Amino acid sequence: MKIGYVYILECSDGTFYTGSTIDLDKRIEQHQNGFGANHTKKRLPVKLMYFERFTRIDEAFRREKQIQGWSRNKKIALIKGQYEDLSKFSECKNSSNYKDWLRLRSATEDKKDDR
Repeated sequence: MKIGYVYILECSDGTFYTGSTIDLDKRIEQHQNGFGANHTKKRLPVKLMYFERFTRIDEAFRREKQIQGWSRNKKIALIKGQYEDLSKFSECKNSSNYKDWLRLRSATEDKKDDR
């Protein structure tokens, strides 16, 4: 298997693009010349912000998919090397947060016990 890289680019509009490749320099050049993904070709120039090297391309691809699902703040923490903040940015912040659900469920069960 070939080695692989996962990378994060910052586009001219401030958005991030995450990809994977077996040749990082060539792929960045392709993005810069408008032969990369549709997202980057519409937002040139791009700047390499972060990359990881893997011994196998399939590992890089799995990591790419993981990072693509992350929030912008979590990607920024990764880029800055603020690894202690990664879990903080993993916590769900919406109204259906699991912690809220557990709290509400517990309160409901307490009311049932009071009957």
